[in-house]
Amino acid sequence: MAKRVESPSSINTFKQCQRKYYYNYIEKLPTLPNIHQIRGNIAHSTLENFYDIDVSQFSEENYSLRFKESIQQLLMHQWNTDYPRLHALNLGKDQLKFYFEETMLMLMNWVNHFITDLDNVKVNGTSIQEAFIKVTPIRELEYRSDNYSVRGFIDAIQHIEEEVHIIDYKTNARFDMKDAIRLQLAIYSLLYQEKHGVLPSKVGIFFLRHKLKMMNVDEELLKLARIEIELI
Repeated sequence: MAKRVESPSSINTFKQCQRKYYYNYIEKLPTLPNIHQIRGNIAHSTLENFYDIDVSQFSEENYSLRFKESIQQLLMHQWNTDYPRLHALNLGKDQLKFYFEETMLMLMNWVNHFITDLDNVKVNGTSIQEAFIKVTPIRELEYRSDNYSVRGFIDAIQHIEEEVHIIDYKTNARFDMKDAIRLQLAIYSLLYQEKHGVLPSKVGIFFLRHKLKMMNVDEELLKLARIEIELI
């Protein structure tokens, strides 16, 4: 049998419950979708598509409002696209409305932070369009290692001056770098180093209900990834 290519999710599942890992990844038994999974996918797709919007007509007078309008329109489009999956959950109208509005609040929180970041690079006469290009990350990139038999999809990679920042988006209620998240970021750091020959400077989570939380990448973080990959 060929060796399975693991992911941060499968490794964390193995650590949590080996029986669950066996059912999910070896037997590949179907799992029932849930609102948190689908809503998370919708939020991720909305953020990925946000950086493809046309900002050519954005001006100093309207850019803040236009960015907020754009994120709302993108969410509505993605929600409608995925509505058949949402409808299949058999939730009531009030429940679906609640999750839609909650997701909208999370994304509006994110776009407010985005506008602040944009303002920080929009100096010395830099236009809205130029600043937008500067803050646009590399998105949804797959990293795979044959050496470690592991892969992962990184939500966003930002190059900020001489630093590389790896960012994942979470809709979690808690603003907490729990062990499972730390391991995910450790594996992303290891994959990035193997492919590019350099360490990312920082890795972190943008908790959409809260804000961005980053940590430095060091050898201890890579060691954590290697140990957990070897254990599985």
